[in-house]
Amino acid sequence: MELRSVEELMDLLYACRGARPAPGRTGAGTDLHQHALRTAALLRRRRPADKELQVAGLVQAIGPLLRPGDPAAQPDCAAHAVRSLLGERVARLVRAEGHDCDPSDDDLLRLRQAAEESRTAGFDAGVLEDWRTVLELLAARNSRLGAVD
Repeated sequence: MELRSVEELMDLLYACRGARPAPGRTGAGTDLHQHALRTAALLRRRRPADKELQVAGLVQAIGPLLRPGDPAAQPDCAAHAVRSLLGERVARLVRAEGHDCDPSDDDLLRLRQAAEESRTAGFDAGVLEDWRTVLELLAARNSRLGAVD
């Protein structure tokens, strides 16, 4: 599945409400929707200028919806879904969730740290609509970059 619009992505992110990762996976008791919002909020606090990193934290949540029952394939499936809409860097960060992390890749380390911390953090991370503008800006920028290539 390849997402073609921010609206499609928002619908998928809203569908994460109440969904949980597969049993046995890290954070299996965590609501995917809240986990995504908290991960993105933590990244926004730590790296306010890095919108791609923040959005990668947000959209990781769609993997379990796209490939339920296949945890190993979820990061790749989510990365494929957002690549054309949000760009290669966001896709690379999302894909890396399911693989060994290169200890020299600061972005991946920050993403993993925020994802892990957000499983136990109990703070109000806002609402999904807060992210619509950021998603639209990234999609528009990626669309322009794709036209240049």
